Parts: sequence; structure tokens; C-alpha cells
Amino acid sequence: MLKMFPLLAGLIAIGLPDAARGAVTVIGGGLAEACSQAAMAGEDDPRFQELCTLALDTELLNPRDRAGTFVNRGVLKLRRAAYVEATRDFDRAVRLHPDLGEAYVNRGAASIGRRLYAQSLPDINRGLELGVSEPAKAYYNRALAYEGLEDAKSAYLDYRRAQELAPDWAAPGEQLTRFTVSRR
Repeated sequence: MLKMFPLLAGLIAIGLPDAARGAVTVIGGGLAEACSQAAMAGEDDPRFQELCTLALDTELLNPRDRAGTFVNRGVLKLRRAAYVEATRDFDRAVRLHPDLGEAYVNRGAASIGRRLYAQSLPDINRGLELGVSEPAKAYYNRALAYEGLEDAKSAYLDYRRAQELAPDWAAPGEQLTRFTVSRR
């Protein structure tokens, strides 16, 4: 099976703006691909989590595809604000495939959802180091974490970086309207 690693935007219900989440595309048919499609489509119905679980329990997946399926199930859990459960899936993905950047960025998003802003930064930074298919969304997540830590300058710079990388994505620009820049 072949995988790509796109990132999706989703809502974290913590009083901060939308966070970005990454789903892993699994191509080749079967339940793992259906799980991937559900994560990519923004589904949040628990039956799609069950589909992912069934894929993990019954399909012969190579380590990369198995890790991707854990990421996808975790993304579905994030959408339902099940941050602890989602973190467990991202942890399993990292153990199976430690160079999967999306697993780290998503684990960081789960930490943001739990208001563990400082804990999210190493994961998001690691995801960026490893490379993700949509780095703008990783920078956006990191900006959310910096805001949670009351580091307005770093948040602003990361929202700007996200906007530069994905000029057609409205979310970073919307967040930048809340900032006033002055020179000292």
C-alpha cells in the first residue's frame, strides 16, 4: 500500500482557534483505506473509529500502513475531543514508525486540546523536523501552543509562517487580524 501524509484542519474545543490535524492516506483498498478516507473527509462519527479498529485488528498491514491507520483513528478521536485516547493512538504510531511527522504533530494537537501547551511543542517541532505534507498546519498548531503559553510574538511569527506557506488557507490570516505589531 502507498501512503501520503496530508494534514486536515479540525476544531479543538479549548477556546482557541482551529487546530490542524494530519490524516494519513492509505491506498490499496480494504478497511484501512476506508479509515483513511473517513479521516480525510472530516468524519467524526464513532462508527468510523470502529472501522479503523477493525482494520487494525483484521488486516495485514506493513508497519508504515499500521502506523498511518493509528494516526487516522487518532484524528477521528481528536474530532470528538477524546484527547487522551487520541494520544494513545499517536503514541502507538510513533512506536511503529518513528519518522512519521504527522503522528507527532497530531500528538501535539492532542496536548493543546488538553491545555498542555509546553508539552505540545517538542512533538510539533519533531514533526516539522521530520517533514509533514502540509507544514503550514504544523506551524499553525505551534502558534496555538505559543498562544496558550502567552508568547504572543512566537505565536504571531508562526501564524505568519503558516500564512506564507499556505496563502489560500484562511485560518492563519484570520488569527493574524487579532495581532497589532509595533516597533520599539
